[in-house]
Amino acid sequence: MLAATAVYGCRYCSYLHTREALKSGLPKEEVVRLLTHSIESCPEEEVVALFYAQHWAESNAQPEADAVQRLEQIYGSEKAEAINLVLRMIQLGNLAGNSCDYLLYRISFGRWGR
Repeated sequence: MLAATAVYGCRYCSYLHTREALKSGLPKEEVVRLLTHSIESCPEEEVVALFYAQHWAESNAQPEADAVQRLEQIYGSEKAEAINLVLRMIQLGNLAGNSCDYLLYRISFGRWGR
């Protein structure tokens, strides 16, 4: 979630996912690395999924076919489908958060939101 959220830049989702990651025991340093697109120190079994999540978000939910194939090859089709579902949910949440910020910005003449 943090890898995709970092691409979208929604402050609400960044806050929520950071809070949940820290509550689940992820070290603060790891959260910072994920939010800054750094995956070097992540567990090896998660690296492909994290790169895929970033690619998925950067490509506006249109990942390249070879990336989808690699994800399915590494994790199996059922887990790959679950990853894609979570990514769609994250995208929806980020779009809602960023839209709310824009609305706040417009109705406050630039005092609130971004």
